[in-house]
Amino acid sequence: MTITRTSMANAEPLAVDTADHALMMGEEAFRAFYELTARGLWAYLSRTSGDSRLADDLLQEAYYRLLRSNAVFESDDHRRNYLYRIATNLVRDGRRRPRPDAASSADIDQAPAAETAGGAEVRAAQRLDVTRAMHQLKPRERSLLWLAYVQGCSYAEIAEVVGVRPTSLKSMLFRARRRLAAMLEPGGQS
Repeated sequence: MTITRTSMANAEPLAVDTADHALMMGEEAFRAFYELTARGLWAYLSRTSGDSRLADDLLQEAYYRLLRSNAVFESDDHRRNYLYRIATNLVRDGRRRPRPDAASSADIDQAPAAETAGGAEVRAAQRLDVTRAMHQLKPRERSLLWLAYVQGCSYAEIAEVVGVRPTSLKSMLFRARRRLAAMLEPGGQS
């Protein structure tokens, strides 16, 4: 199967002849699935790509490819895992073709600190530290940590999404956690 990059100029409308391109998911089912998964998928794409503007584009492309795949799924969980697999591949492909307008990690270092009092300011600083540290991790490490600790995916789901053997996943997560922790320690590696 050959996948080509689609732009708005050459994109086909989703309302195509159903005799030729039957969508496996009705409009109402898609809307419900989108509402359930879009926010988490966008956050995943934003963190793993390091660019919120790119995440917007990748989100649309991931759902488009899911609909065009005509795949049959056993459950919504299976469909969600497939969607995250598409998203992971899109991020990986995007790294092979860097965008000239993509935000750099230097932009994150320049992010304004929250100007609130007490604990909220400390939490904002900690979030900024975690964001900076996440951007210093390898892309696969970011994906693993995000899926495990933010999305709450099981090892089997993460292995399917990232494309690794489930037996390798525990050690990969351990190393990613250890590397992130070292970066977050005072005087940690940069």
